[in-house]
Amino acid sequence: MDNEADLPAAHALQDATTLTPLDAAAVPAGLPPVPETGAPALDFWAKFRAWSREFAPAPRDGQLQRGALQLAEAGEEQLEQAFAAGRAALDELLASGGGNAVVNGWNLAYHSFDYNLDYFEVGSLDEDRYKIADPQRRIAQRAGAALGGLWGNQAFEAAYTATYVDQDDQPLTGAHSYRLHLDPTPPVGAFWSLTMYDVPNYFLVENPIDRYSLGDRTEGLQFEPDGSLVIHLSHREPADARDRANWLPTPAGAFRPVLRMYEPDPRILDQDYVFPAITRIG
Repeated sequence: MDNEADLPAAHALQDATTLTPLDAAAVPAGLPPVPETGAPALDFWAKFRAWSREFAPAPRDGQLQRGALQLAEAGEEQLEQAFAAGRAALDELLASGGGNAVVNGWNLAYHSFDYNLDYFEVGSLDEDRYKIADPQRRIAQRAGAALGGLWGNQAFEAAYTATYVDQDDQPLTGAHSYRLHLDPTPPVGAFWSLTMYDVPNYFLVENPIDRYSLGDRTEGLQFEPDGSLVIHLSHREPADARDRANWLPTPAGAFRPVLRMYEPDPRILDQDYVFPAITRIG
């Protein structure tokens, strides 16, 4: 949808949509309930044990899962340590790119969702260029994708890039103001958008103008005479009217903007289109 005027049509489509299993007997009842203790690490491992036994992985990952389930039976202190180490490793993977190219601070996460090697149905391509061959990177990338943005598309449908840093490789934070000059704007066959997330939870950011992303469908953006676009990123509302029109609000603390490009032009996937660094201005 482009704006709130499209909501009635979107709701009508939702109301008219049904899902009917071809074989109702083969459909799992859902995730088995797992009592929570309030301790994040122990609750994670309890869910891991219960849900991993309920849902089998692809055959190639069966041995890996069985080994992980054995580790999940360790003592409480070891489980706490493993949980902390695993989360730290995933945070580092997301920030560093996890094997993807990093340009001007942007993690070109075009292949973050290429961990499928076994099941190719409607909407997926059985092509080597969309597969992570390295088994260790594939598993790590899958976990990182689940943490940073579950259910992402592969690059032939949508290309993603995110950043945590400014032009000086300093963490992005709402304590400062920034600009992103897209010159030109991303070449796409469908549309592009820049969405703001907090760190480390990766949630949308509540703000006074109810703007959670902006892109080529956003009304009222002010473009430069050459067609380029300067996006203003800050926690406080800009005083300048032009900056305010192009304002994407940030949280007060750390943040991560994500640029999504649907039906990306080959120039994006070939890395001929260069993403500029986010520039700190205050």
